[in-house]
This record gives sequence, structure tokens and C-alpha cells, in this order.
Amino acid sequence: MSPQPVETIDAFHRGRFHLVQPRGRGHRAGMDAMLLASLVMQDGAFRVADLGAGAGAAGFAVASRLPDAEVVLVERSPDMAEFARKSLALIENVKFADRISVLETDVTLTGRARFAAGLRDDSFHHVIMNPPFNDASDRRTPDVLKAEAHAMTENLFESWIRTAGAITMPGGQLSLIARPQSIAEIIAACGRRFGGVEITAIHPRPGESATRILVTAIMGSRARLQLRSPLLMHDREDSHAFAPLVDDLNNGRIGYSRLR
Repeated sequence: MSPQPVETIDAFHRGRFHLVQPRGRGHRAGMDAMLLASLVMQDGAFRVADLGAGAGAAGFAVASRLPDAEVVLVERSPDMAEFARKSLALIENVKFADRISVLETDVTLTGRARFAAGLRDDSFHHVIMNPPFNDASDRRTPDVLKAEAHAMTENLFESWIRTAGAITMPGGQLSLIARPQSIAEIIAACGRRFGGVEITAIHPRPGESATRILVTAIMGSRARLQLRSPLLMHDREDSHAFAPLVDDLNNGRIGYSRLR
């Protein structure tokens, strides 16, 4: 019996891009990454930093949907960065591969170390992040690669959003996906760096509690916080089909713009 492959090639956005991902270990991308990518909306040429990019799902989704986007995938794990590089080499991604690069470094670097690593001040129009947001005690796993991708560390949002604040241009947008339990930490970390915070709660079905939040904020804005209409993954209690809006977002047909 031949051994199982250690990686898979998976199609997203109805085949508009393909991703090489680890099999049986590490983090495998899904709906969270697609919803995060949908928050990026801009006309004309612009630069995006995908912090903690993993295999690059969210960044690939942005580049495949928006033809003028230049994306930098920032990932600390050598293993996951290599999966992203393998994805860039796929013939299925040739249309946009030259607009994506991989930067293997730690998101939490500060000052000169961050600059030397390639994350320069005021250099991105958009910064997106899908950080490890599970409590370290929630889901314990012997898989180190998966633990790094899922388990939150102390002061995570403060350190990641601090970096976002340094590298985002004035007026640029921060976008992230997280658990609802992290709202207070996220708002506190935005502090005076980012304002105009907009939060969308994501509910599995009508009557069920939110399991995720989408957050956007603008660098240097002083606008007040906005709570947007909730997003329902499934709009019927007896159905596993995605609601039409979610299906459009998941497949990259539209973006989920601010104050939609």
C-alpha cells in the first residue's frame, strides 16, 4: 500500500486559484480566509500585507479577485512559507503569481528588526490578518504546526496590530477575522492607531450565537465604532447550504465592502 501524500492541491474560488496545503497536519484554509479576503476592496494599484499568511489562502484570494493588487505573504513558519512558494509555482496560479511574494519573518518584530526583515513603515494600503485566536487551553494538539496556527499567545492582538499600525499607510485599512470573545482586546489594540472600527458578527444560523467577527479599521481615523448587520452563514435552520451572500463571498464573486 502506497503512503498517503503529505500535501494536497486544493481549488478555491471555483478554480480561480489553487493552494498547496499540508495533509494531516498544520492548518488548512477554509471559509475564514475567504471571508477575510473579501474585506479588501480598492480600485487601482495597491499593496496588501497578509500577516500570518500560512499557505497564503487569503492573499491568493485577494490577488485572484483584484487584478491590480500586489500581495506580500508574511509567515514565520518555514514549513507554511514553503507551501505558499509551492502554490506560487503552480501553473493554475500563473495569471497572478508575479504579483505575490513570500516574506518569511515574524509578525511581532519591532523597530529596526522589523524594517530589516522587509516590513517597512507606511508601505501597505491594506493589512489583513487571520491570527491564531483560540485560547491555548481550548484545543490542545501534539501537532506543533497546527498549534502555532491556532493557539493564541499573550498580547497577540496588541503585537500584531502594532505591526499593522507601523506598516499601514495613513488612511489605509486593517482587516481581520477573530472570535467574538476578542472584541475588547482588538479595540484596545487599535487604540489611537486605527479608528472607524466596523465589526460584523458572523452567526452560523438564525437564533445561534456568533462564532466569528469580521473587523475593519482605518489608519489614523477618528470615526466612531460601528456595529454592522450580522452575517448569517446559513439562512435556514434546516439547511447546510451557504446563504447567497456568503456563497458569493466564499467564491470571490464580490467583496464585502465597509458599510455595505
